[in-house]
Amino acid sequence: DCRQYTNRSCEECLKNVTCLWCASSRRCMEYPVRRILPPADLCELSSARWGVCWVNFEALIIAMSVVGGTLLIMLGVCCCCCCCCKKKSKRQVLGRPDKDDERAAREREKRRVRQEERRAEMKSRHDEIRRKYGTV
Repeated sequence: DCRQYTNRSCEECLKNVTCLWCASSRRCMEYPVRRILPPADLCELSSARWGVCWVNFEALIIAMSVVGGTLLIMLGVCCCCCCCCKKKSKRQVLGRPDKDDERAAREREKRRVRQEERRAEMKSRHDEIRRKYGTV
């Protein structure tokens, strides 16, 4: 019976895992297992201790909410990244290049055209020099 630890210490009360310690009233009572959280008329969340004496239910709820929210955000980001990667790979499989690929292809084509123009210009200069000195 948990009531026998009332007005003693939190550590003594919580040795039994079925007990709940209320720090404000220094009462030890059976944990209400039919409810997830102890009702406010039994003990305030900021005073309720279960399992360990240094964590109250209020802090536990806040910590669990932060961890749960962080996990949900990370899951959402991962899903978005996966969807974007799938779309990109799907475009490539279907033969549709994405914007970066199209831009890179245009740049390659511009460089190739400039290189051909330079080659033609150099060839015409060499031909002119050969004609000038009669080596043609």
